[in-house]
Amino acid sequence: MSGIALIITFIIAIAIMIVAISKWNVHPFLALMGVSLILAIVVGIPLADIPGTIGSGFSGIFSSIGIVIIFGALIGTILEKTGAALKLAEMVVRLVGQKRPQLAMEIMGWVVSIPVFCDSGFVILDPIRKALRKKTQFSSVAMTVALSAGLYTSHVFIPPTPGPIAAAGTLGIGDNLFMVIVLGAVVSIPSLLIAYFYANFIGKRIKSAEEETEDLTGQDYDELLKGFGDLPNGFMAVAPILIPILCMALGSLASAMGWSGNMAAFSKFIGSPIIALTVGLIFGIILLGQSGKIRLFNVMTTETLRVVGPILFITAAGGVLGKVISSAGFVGYMKENAAALSMVGIFFPFIISAILKSAQGSSTVAITTTAGILGSFVDSGSMMTGLGLTTPIAAVLTVMAIGAGAMTVSHANDSYFWVVTNFGQLKPEDGYKTQTMVTLLMGLASMIFIWILSLFLL
Repeated sequence: MSGIALIITFIIAIAIMIVAISKWNVHPFLALMGVSLILAIVVGIPLADIPGTIGSGFSGIFSSIGIVIIFGALIGTILEKTGAALKLAEMVVRLVGQKRPQLAMEIMGWVVSIPVFCDSGFVILDPIRKALRKKTQFSSVAMTVALSAGLYTSHVFIPPTPGPIAAAGTLGIGDNLFMVIVLGAVVSIPSLLIAYFYANFIGKRIKSAEEETEDLTGQDYDELLKGFGDLPNGFMAVAPILIPILCMALGSLASAMGWSGNMAAFSKFIGSPIIALTVGLIFGIILLGQSGKIRLFNVMTTETLRVVGPILFITAAGGVLGKVISSAGFVGYMKENAAALSMVGIFFPFIISAILKSAQGSSTVAITTTAGILGSFVDSGSMMTGLGLTTPIAAVLTVMAIGAGAMTVSHANDSYFWVVTNFGQLKPEDGYKTQTMVTLLMGLASMIFIWILSLFLL
């Protein structure tokens, strides 16, 4: 099969996958694997080659980013269980001040969600939101939207959150996570800015149940901190995140400066994502010991593996789909029509990710599936090559575009939507005016900014 028939087949396959996940409630792993197998047969890949294609696509993902995802998630669990996430939040409040609670909540969410899943982060930080609201009398809705936006932004853009790590590995830049982290922080700016202004705007127009009933029960901020008891010191709270970033920065610096000898070898060793996150995990284990919770480490590891397992398998299944696309000859047709595709360029991954996100709800599934469709930028047969995204910086911008799509939009099929509306005491219809609308604005603003960056960097 070739030409336009190949592209139509691909579009039908993606549509079937989306319907299977969103309407028929088929697990994303099975939907991806099933569509990959059927697509491989329909497009004419030799039957004898199909098992090997599936196997190489699946195993390639595990070998590149499996350990990194597990270690990153485990660090997040440790920060959550030891109170280090709350310590990070307390440090942000001290830095920003209690007179700007909505800004404090947004930055707090952005920092905490770098290692911690956004759903868990909202649950952890919501008591602080309520306590600050009691003390400042600021809009509960504005603070809820700001907190949700801060958590969501780093969740889709910045490793070691599993989604961005998985995308980076699949696109071929798993060994350069420092670049992804830096650009993720830069791309976060427009997302956070537009969310901040929208939070203030919508906070004046909608009231939550706690505001309508003037519910000011519970502890204020100072009482809340005392109630948590001894929190870790500031350095130990931030070390499991900061130290790996510094290690990866050292590795990137060694490559950029052309170092040689033992220092270069050590820098590249310590800067590889697996080793850098291992160092971060060691600091996390030390933190567990200091907090007297080292006995819970085995339980935490088991819980983390239970959470991360589905993400790894969905990511690997996305790798299978990408391998099938690469082997089927899609890219040859795309190269023949490069002029038309260049008009889409960096918007293509955003559109695919946004469709997947809106259809089935999970940002992580949207990120990993879209990355799997695109494949590695170094693979001459991948869709990345067909789109002309063939450099490391192009791959990093693609990770950002996928992340922007994966936040567009959060609505009723997204578990995070219900976490935000329930804990924020918002009616479902108000959830669409707050959570859904702010994620739409964040996704669009981020994508426009990414496109502007691409004009200068590509």
